[in-house]
Order: sequence, then structure tokens, then C-alpha cells
Amino acid sequence: MQSHHDDWTDGQRAVYDECHRAGAEWAVDPDTPTEDVQHVINLGQADDDSFGDAEIDYPPLVDAVAQATGEAVTSVPASHDDPGFRGFVDGVRDATADEVFGL
Repeated sequence: MQSHHDDWTDGQRAVYDECHRAGAEWAVDPDTPTEDVQHVINLGQADDDSFGDAEIDYPPLVDAVAQATGEAVTSVPASHDDPGFRGFVDGVRDATADEVFGL
């Protein structure tokens, strides 16, 4: 289920929506290794405090944000406040069957 921050702009909501779609498509792609899906689910469940000011350069996430924003990016802030990060991990989680990964 898509979940926007109340204070996001329309542009941030659009990035979230596009990254959510990309994350969901990536998660159900038969060529995506289950270990990679689990890795993204773990990122989505992590507390933002554990990330600090970290940036993530995980290729499927970076590609989704680059496509959503139309900008070349090399990393994404590891934060549930970031619409690209949150959209992608929410999309992966939403597309993954609960019984598969014990969500």
C-alpha cells in the first residue's frame, strides 16, 4: 500500500509512486534473486537511526530513483523520509507475499 508523507510536495509524491512501481516490478521479476529481495526488505524494516546519514548505492534502487527523477544519481539517502528510498522498499514489500519472507 502506497504511503506518502503528509508534508511531501507533489513532486516527491510522484517520485515515491514511480519508485514504488519500480520496486514492485523488480521484486516479482523471476530474474531477481530472492536474496536481493530479502536484502531490500531488511533495508525497509531497518530503523532510520541505524543508517545515520548513509547513502545507498544499491543498483536497482539507484536506477529506480534515476528513472523517477530524470536525473543521474549514484546513491540514495537511506531514510524513510526520502521518497525514492521509501517508495522502492515499500513497493518491494507490498509485492512480496508475506509467507515468503515472514513479513
